[in-house]
Amino acid sequence: MRVTFPSLLFALVAVLSVVAASPCVHGDELPTRFDAVPRIVAIGDVHGDLGATRRALQLAGATNEKDEWVGGELVVVQTGDQLDRGDEEQAILDLFSRLAVEAESAGGAFHVLNGNHELMNARLDLRYVTEGGYEDFRDAVEVPEDDSTLAGYDENHRARVVAFRPGGRYAKVLAGRNTIIVIGDNVFVHGGVLTEHVEYGVERINREARQWLRGDAPIPEWLERKDSPVWARQFSDEVGEDDCAELAAVLEKLGAKRMIVGHTPQTKNITPYCAEQVWCIDTGMASHYGGEVCVLEIEGDEVRALAAGE
Repeated sequence: MRVTFPSLLFALVAVLSVVAASPCVHGDELPTRFDAVPRIVAIGDVHGDLGATRRALQLAGATNEKDEWVGGELVVVQTGDQLDRGDEEQAILDLFSRLAVEAESAGGAFHVLNGNHELMNARLDLRYVTEGGYEDFRDAVEVPEDDSTLAGYDENHRARVVAFRPGGRYAKVLAGRNTIIVIGDNVFVHGGVLTEHVEYGVERINREARQWLRGDAPIPEWLERKDSPVWARQFSDEVGEDDCAELAAVLEKLGAKRMIVGHTPQTKNITPYCAEQVWCIDTGMASHYGGEVCVLEIEGDEVRALAAGE
């Protein structure tokens, strides 16, 4: 078969188009701030439960029963913790990657953030992985037989290690995400943004996490702290006056009105604190917890919880 220059050129353009559209491929300057939009829906922790994930997406008006994006210009934010405690994690990660592309093509957006459980897996802290979760990734990667770094892991666990260690296939998926984003006057993060994080730089936090996940840099020192943006619970657990004062200072520095966090399962479904300056959206919807499927809808200054079945 004769291959002409135009055909090679068109093939190259096609490949570059796929790469550019992939949510797994981003430079270090992946935006942290985004313009205000008419409607945002935020989804909390799903922990390996594909059924709950699908119900949340449909409740948001983002997808249909075929898992196709039908949200048009809707913006969805998932605040992390897709991994651990459930057996269907690969399907969730792949679904989110596809929906990010479909949403962008429709004029909307699907922002997926990393939570503490995504970053724990990249650190190879696998204490919350189920046996089904290990099995789920056995077909995801090729496990090198001569890799001495895998010797300390059970043979059935090695595929997950290869998939999520920095530079691995799914670590690179995580590297295509942020830890913190701001959309209009709304801050989204898994755990919480503290004053020290703002002073360090939220863009810097996002950039350093992505570099580490790609395997291009050592693990950031801030990521290993208990009060890192993916671990902090000041605004979601036993929230007091001092915490509300800290929150108000952070929001002022970021030019925002409210923060949306996951991480801490709430006993009364989606829960606001600090005069609704923070909304805690982890309702324990995954089967591990048995909570309700709820999402948070933001339309301008109107914020409300949407629950399945209502």
